[in-house]
Amino acid sequence: MRTLLSLALLLPALAMTGPAAAQQPAPRARTEQGVLTPGDSVRIVVWRKPEFSGDFVVAADGSITHPLYRGVQIAGVPFATAEANLRAFLSRFEENPQFVIEPLIRVAVSGEVTRPIVFATRPETTIGEALAQAGGTRETGARNRVRLLRTQPNGQQQQLVLDLQDPKSSAGTMPIRSGDQIIVDRRKSFLRDFLLPALGVIGSIASLGLLIDRVGRSNNNINNN
Repeated sequence: MRTLLSLALLLPALAMTGPAAAQQPAPRARTEQGVLTPGDSVRIVVWRKPEFSGDFVVAADGSITHPLYRGVQIAGVPFATAEANLRAFLSRFEENPQFVIEPLIRVAVSGEVTRPIVFATRPETTIGEALAQAGGTRETGARNRVRLLRTQPNGQQQQLVLDLQDPKSSAGTMPIRSGDQIIVDRRKSFLRDFLLPALGVIGSIASLGLLIDRVGRSNNNINNN
């Protein structure tokens, strides 16, 4: 009887806690950590040590282009590891260093934009924001054909064609990666791309015909004389 009574009291509790447990959201997967590459930059601010602070380019060997930071490896490793390497270095000068390190990855924007540019920016910058940094697209720019050249981890280059005119597309909110090249193609125009070249060809043929006719007449005049 005691066992049955215990089960009778336990079943309602399980019925109440079961759905609640099922409604709990699953833990989010950890996002992949970014990795700096040579040519990127870092912004370092060390509290009360201006000689350690500034924007520095990542050297070819993965270190920081600063006389004091040459032994700090920050490229080719997760950014959390790069931060730990910097902390270990600064601990030589201060027991508990207070600093901020911010990654700045390089991106190139060219083609039909107002101001073609190569610049360093934060990793969370989107394709649309990178285009805005270049002054936006020109009137001749094809926003439905924006090419993204991106180097894959295996070293191969991938080309993506993005449509930034489609309101349903999320291409404009895609975050950039280190070394991305964004190229805005020129918008096609029937007058500029087809009609004018055709008229040029027709004009050239007509000019050639006139030249041949003049040469023929000159030869006839010479023969008659």
